[in-house]
Amino acid sequence: MSRPSDYVDAGAPESDRQRPDAENSNIQQPKLGFAGTLRFIWRQLTSMRTALLLLLLLAIAAVPGSLVPQRSSDPNGVIQYFSDNPKLAPVLDNIQMFDVYGSVWFSSIYLLLFISLIGCVIPRTKHHFDAMRARPPRTPARLERLPAHTEQTLEGGDAGAAIDAAQSLLKKSRYRTELYQGKNGDISISAERGYLRETGNLVFHSALVGMLVTVAVGGGLGYAGQRVVVEGQTFVNTLLDYNSFNPGRFYNPDDLAPYSLSLDRFDVKYEQTNLDAYGQPIDFTAYVTTQTPGGELAERTVKVNDPLRYEGTDVYLLGNGYAPTITVRDSDGTVVFTDSVPFLPQDANLTSLGVVKIPDGLEEQLGMIGFFYPTAQLLDNGAYTSTYPDLVFPVLTLNVYKGDLGIDDGAPKSVYELNTDDMTQLTGGDTGVDSIELMPGQSQQLPGGYGSITFENANPNAEPLPTDATAGDGPATVSTASFDQAVPRFASFDVHRDPTQGWVFLFAMLILGGLLTSLFVPRRRVWIKATDNPDGTVRVQYAGLARGEDPGLVEAVDAIAYRHGTALGLER
Repeated sequence: MSRPSDYVDAGAPESDRQRPDAENSNIQQPKLGFAGTLRFIWRQLTSMRTALLLLLLLAIAAVPGSLVPQRSSDPNGVIQYFSDNPKLAPVLDNIQMFDVYGSVWFSSIYLLLFISLIGCVIPRTKHHFDAMRARPPRTPARLERLPAHTEQTLEGGDAGAAIDAAQSLLKKSRYRTELYQGKNGDISISAERGYLRETGNLVFHSALVGMLVTVAVGGGLGYAGQRVVVEGQTFVNTLLDYNSFNPGRFYNPDDLAPYSLSLDRFDVKYEQTNLDAYGQPIDFTAYVTTQTPGGELAERTVKVNDPLRYEGTDVYLLGNGYAPTITVRDSDGTVVFTDSVPFLPQDANLTSLGVVKIPDGLEEQLGMIGFFYPTAQLLDNGAYTSTYPDLVFPVLTLNVYKGDLGIDDGAPKSVYELNTDDMTQLTGGDTGVDSIELMPGQSQQLPGGYGSITFENANPNAEPLPTDATAGDGPATVSTASFDQAVPRFASFDVHRDPTQGWVFLFAMLILGGLLTSLFVPRRRVWIKATDNPDGTVRVQYAGLARGEDPGLVEAVDAIAYRHGTALGLER
């Protein structure tokens, strides 16, 4: 077969592709220009494909927030991470991995997703509104070509009566209808329903935009603070009383609701019947007393996953442990330090690590690194371990250091860390002096003649220990009844304020409702055409078309045909 003279073979060499009528002419592609480029970028950004891609990127970008501790929720964990990973932590900090949800890169994805969703929703809303106001489309000429089609012949009657009955039937089924007169004398009705599907889709995306805005506003107006409270102590909701505080960008110090919270008692229930899980905690309860200025005292409880909602804040129970009460006296017997020091748990049996700092009152500053064992057991290597998390045989061991604590230079220091680089170790290690070992109610002299240290027994009804009792004595020689409530517990609370919680719940319900509506409401168009035959019968055709997949379309068309024939009361 011969080809046209101007045919160009795409596989021909470049020199042979020149068209005969285009010699010495260059084909120039159209240029977008500045406005055209911006329009192209906007259309790409506001496409649904881009919105889904940004949503996926946002989910991936949130993953590091669960892999490394965040300053907003776990500042102590960040400090510990820096201590455990001195080389890696600064690198991660430079790329804002400890502030993932407030980082530049996470906020950029968040903002682009926000713009993309708005760009998707607004045009689709206008199009949907126009479609709802428009008339149903004209009836196709050949209904038998549609995917769902059936027909029946009615004996008697006429096409007009059949269409009237069909229109009444479709309206009862919540179809929008429109009558059309055909060129061949036939009468048809066009009906459609399911616009609620697109409405649900738009509600879903609009609520998603609302959720993004609400979360951003809530993060800016709210705050989160952490406070460790020992039994018998009181926390006052003021900025200075927090151990750590993370305000939103629009935080105002006047937003702190004035109230106090006292930890009266902290109870823990341990598993004692199932030997496979013996000693595992099964319930935590913090009994607290709250009060507002001029208000009455109110006794409340805080449990895991059951926060205390009070004065616009949510108080969550994060953790707990022991806070041994330690008293240090100088060589003259004058008290220079006394406090219940929280020791941080290191394992499931609450072997706990703590730091004691004594900056004043002695000839030199002293620091102590200690371990607390609720139920101590001496190992073969001479070290202790805890075999049960409750107070059965509590032992406190301390290594003492002297020198500069590093707290006089004005730089903040963690109360859970002791830098011993510029200090001299007095006990333990290679000093040749045994570490201090105490049980509740016992005292011991500090090395170097600095004074004495006492591990106070917080139980006022406790029986005094024998004067010759030591930590090496087991339960067989020391009564464990003296240790009930001998060591105070502490609870770690997270105080969180989010003024947009109600809006978050509302938008969450709208997202769920819109998604379910868009998934389960079918979008259908149905046509019914009636034609009078020369023999006096009426030919009625039924057809349907779905927007998207609709497995029930054929069944729905057959059901309409059956109900229509039944409503006419005519023989088929």
